[in-house]
Amino acid sequence: MSRQSFSKIRYDSESVDSFSHINERPVDDISLEFFYKPHTITLLLVSIAAVLYSAFVRNDANIEDNIWTGICSVVFFFLIVSVLAFPNGPFTRPHPAVWRIVFGLSVLYQLGLLFLLFQNYKTINSILVWLDPKLKDFHINMDKEYGVNCSDITIERVWNHVDVFAIGHFLGWMFKAVLIRHMGILWAISAMWEVTEIAFAHLLPNFVECWWDALILDVIVCNGAGIWCGLQICKILEMREYKWASIRDIHSTTGKIKRAMLQFTPGSWTHVRWLDPKCTYMRFFAMCQMVIFWQVSELNTFFLKHIFEMPPSHPFVIGRLILIGVIVAPSVRQYYSYVTDTQCKRVGTQCWVYGAIMFTEAILCIKNGKELFERTQAINIIVWLLIQMFVSVLCVYGCVLWNKYLQSDAETSRENSPIKEHKPFRGATNYKGDMQTNSQVPLDVKRETKKQN
Repeated sequence: MSRQSFSKIRYDSESVDSFSHINERPVDDISLEFFYKPHTITLLLVSIAAVLYSAFVRNDANIEDNIWTGICSVVFFFLIVSVLAFPNGPFTRPHPAVWRIVFGLSVLYQLGLLFLLFQNYKTINSILVWLDPKLKDFHINMDKEYGVNCSDITIERVWNHVDVFAIGHFLGWMFKAVLIRHMGILWAISAMWEVTEIAFAHLLPNFVECWWDALILDVIVCNGAGIWCGLQICKILEMREYKWASIRDIHSTTGKIKRAMLQFTPGSWTHVRWLDPKCTYMRFFAMCQMVIFWQVSELNTFFLKHIFEMPPSHPFVIGRLILIGVIVAPSVRQYYSYVTDTQCKRVGTQCWVYGAIMFTEAILCIKNGKELFERTQAINIIVWLLIQMFVSVLCVYGCVLWNKYLQSDAETSRENSPIKEHKPFRGATNYKGDMQTNSQVPLDVKRETKKQN
């Protein structure tokens, strides 16, 4: 076999291994083997027994209860299959089965969206009312005025705007900061969201805000504080020393409980590096794309509850936000690996499903909100798109220049990462642990290191 053919085979195997680390990462150190051994036969028997008991014992006189129980049974069995067959993605804490269930829920949600996509608005509204009859009497007040008397600025009025939604802003941006971990990108998304609200205010009245509410309370106070706290959490987790002891080696009851609770924390943490001074145009474009897609995903939240008329505190709205949150966590991790790891040639399956969810939600809103979108001011949308693209490019390019000219040598060496290119790249830093950079040392480098030692 020629040297060129051997190198190609070796590089292909490394690419597959790099993809498997973000798509179905194995557990490194198993302390309790019982929780990681397959129990497929036991699971099958327990599942069948539960379904049989429910099918023969429950009262099936009510047709609505029968339909609801049947749907729950389908979801139950689908999640069982998810645990057995689906990939767990890039995370293994607290257990790979948790992330397989998350992947299964994302697939179920996407299938549900596809089903609703081929129904008319009346049918979808009937389904929602069947699930929650209270929605029948709820209607959005389109005559309510927002952002009035903006010149009247008092401490009491400003304080009245600090409500549960302000807390939600803070917690949401803290979560985003933990996921993205890049101040420039986070501030770009935060600022661009205010532009998005202005562009779509003629369609969504609750987007109309006073200037001090949008700039001071939203961007600076809530978003800024959330970004700062999230990045501080990342620094704390990054500086922490990760040496995990087996729970069997801990003798005190308090120590065992503490170790069990720490299982719900990351196994390790590494500083990420989205950009570097020599990043290629494809990596540059991928970052701009993420900023724009994030805006679309946020818009879906508001258009869905506005078109299908649900209050912000409704369980459907809260449940969707929680589901999207747990789906986004592995999706961002997989997208980061695809963008930055030269050996990763495919995007992770969870990221792929999330992309499908985002576009399906947008199409569902456009299809069922024809009356709303008939009032669309085309000039607003065109200007919004142009500003989104311009600011995204400007922000990403600014981050590249910052890393090139203003960042210290210590930070640069710590954040050193490979460049996404079309040519094979042989130099990379080691990867190990949850929620961190995914760059693997090639096999020939490992062999040479062993020989030298």
